Amino acid sequence: MRLALLGCGTVGQEVVRLLHEQATDLAARIGAPVELAGIAVRRLGRDRGDLPVDPALFTTDALGLVKRDDVDVVVEVVGGIEPARTWLVEALRAGKSVVTANKALLAEDGAALHDAAAEGGADLYYEASVAGAIPLLRPLRESLHGDTITRVTGIVNGTTNFILSAMDATGAGFAEALEEATELGYAEADPTADVEGFDAAAKAAILASLAFHTRVGAADVYREGITEVTAADMASAKGMGCTIKLLCIASRGPDSTGTESISVRVHPAMIPLSHPLASVGDAFNAVFVEAEAAGQLMFYGRGAGGAPTASAVLGDVVAVSRNRLARVRQASESAYADLPIRPMGEAVTRYHVSLDVADRAGVLAAVAGVFARHDVSIATVRQSGRNDDATLVIVTHMAPDAALAATVEELRRLDIVRSIASVLRVEGGS
Repeated sequence: MRLALLGCGTVGQEVVRLLHEQATDLAARIGAPVELAGIAVRRLGRDRGDLPVDPALFTTDALGLVKRDDVDVVVEVVGGIEPARTWLVEALRAGKSVVTANKALLAEDGAALHDAAAEGGADLYYEASVAGAIPLLRPLRESLHGDTITRVTGIVNGTTNFILSAMDATGAGFAEALEEATELGYAEADPTADVEGFDAAAKAAILASLAFHTRVGAADVYREGITEVTAADMASAKGMGCTIKLLCIASRGPDSTGTESISVRVHPAMIPLSHPLASVGDAFNAVFVEAEAAGQLMFYGRGAGGAPTASAVLGDVVAVSRNRLARVRQASESAYADLPIRPMGEAVTRYHVSLDVADRAGVLAAVAGVFARHDVSIATVRQSGRNDDATLVIVTHMAPDAALAATVEELRRLDIVRSIASVLRVEGGS
């Protein structure tokens, strides 16, 4: 089996090392030896240490490498939308199997890749695109294919999980925890994709597509990041027996008209310490799957890093190589359900609202009146402080997101509300 490797960064180098170190075992598992036909890189002269590969295999002509007749499998670990989309569509239409870790491309235009795979009769595998080494996508695509998945809840970004775990453990603010994550190598120099939720939203789209047999793109995912989460929020969560995690949540059920539909969202949320995801710390990932027959399933492990991601890539390489030798291909994309996507306003959850208020009589009654006018039922209220430090912390019963948004908008106009310190959703509790 001849492989074209597109990209030789952190993940690509680990793919090369594993191909070299496990060559004998891979050949036995596949039924044929695996050879590198070429490695496409941006710059030829870059130092790649003691990588066990012939320098003559490196090229800057990725498209030319993909088009070569002696290439059986294309492995893409470059990332981004273009030119990766052009390369992979070319390979798939030519009948070459593709293994990719490109979550952004799959979420942005997975339809183009699936259509090209169907046109060329080729395999498209992407286990490494979500949750690194955790075997997650194949169970959703194959093992649970005979079941009905109702909900997928996950921690799928290691950077944000490290930051929130550090804030919870030490009482640090967001900026301090981000600085620590950067120093330890968990956060990029520009952490925007992680801390603003873009990375998690792309993964949520992929998970929802597989779980609900519906094409879901990044634009269909409601997204909030963690930059507004404060040390005070963490303290409030602890006081409620909760912690705060950046969650991707995909659920299936009836919308306001009774039509079966799906909701896909990414945002920080309080979850009870009794929830299985609450104990997932550091830069680890975990995904909690609920299905009608199988019940509750949990997938946990390292969700990023060169070696874990390369492990998932090599697993896909074995699968597509076996298929090519047997002259078969995996089942085509399953998007038959084509379920509509519910707007975020219809998402129903509980809320934790913290208000800085004027310290005078009637404040609580006025605030409660606003919640009542929008049919948002209050579960608990905690009032503390005096004068300029007066605060109200309100936890609601279940309510639609649109109703809570309207409540918050009216609260902003009350002269007795100096500021709205935070609004957080509360998941996983009654």
